[in-house]
Amino acid sequence: MMQALWVSKTGLSAQNTRLTTISNNLANAATVGFKRDDAQFEDLLYQIRAQPGASSSQNTQLPSGMQLGTGVRVVGTTKQFTEGSLEITQKPLDMAINGRGFFQILMPDGSTSYTRNGQFQVNSNGEIVTSGGLQLQPTISLPQDAQTVTISKDGIVEVQIAGQAASQQVGQIQLADFINPTGLQAIGSNLFLETSASGSPQQGQPANTGFGSVEQSTLEASNVDVVEEMVNMITTQRTYEMNSKVISTADQMLQFITQNL
Repeated sequence: MMQALWVSKTGLSAQNTRLTTISNNLANAATVGFKRDDAQFEDLLYQIRAQPGASSSQNTQLPSGMQLGTGVRVVGTTKQFTEGSLEITQKPLDMAINGRGFFQILMPDGSTSYTRNGQFQVNSNGEIVTSGGLQLQPTISLPQDAQTVTISKDGIVEVQIAGQAASQQVGQIQLADFINPTGLQAIGSNLFLETSASGSPQQGQPANTGFGSVEQSTLEASNVDVVEEMVNMITTQRTYEMNSKVISTADQMLQFITQNL
């Protein structure tokens, strides 16, 4: 009896964690470059009351034995790095990666983080930075008298300066990619850090050697499917209710015992 209570307790805890993951996905449905999370479950240890294949007599064996599960737990969450839809904007510094790769961002401590969010701006020095003021790497500075900015699919940044007929190249965007992007550590602000699970970053030029192309005046939307998340939320709610029902049933059985013995 008590065992059923504890098994259901693990089920309630697991579904609560899954609902937290779903709610975070829905909260970021409009976040540029956001990648949805999936909760991963696994069953807990089993109590082996009778070993499968053990002898039941001199000439017979148990075909299945008796194995009682002790519940479930959330073993981890997995980022889904499928591409979001590309949305056209009117801002020349908005960029989206059409394919694999991450923009490289310089952190205040000198380390490098990675992002799919291409909402870039310029700071007071003309450097291309994120909305939080972090520099795009390699550093690209725009002249103060630049009239237009053109970014090619292979990441070449050119500007048109007043009084000059020819455009001037001011930088080259470099992308990074990982053998296991799901191993990256999410730190918020649409940024990821390298870990031992992700592997070392491989750098390269956009639209070359497996890297995606850079699309100017375009942003990558979140890859959250609101309808799918709503269905997952309903499933989570029903599973939570069923585990609650098990606890209620076990409680009624315990109540019957205490009242009648």
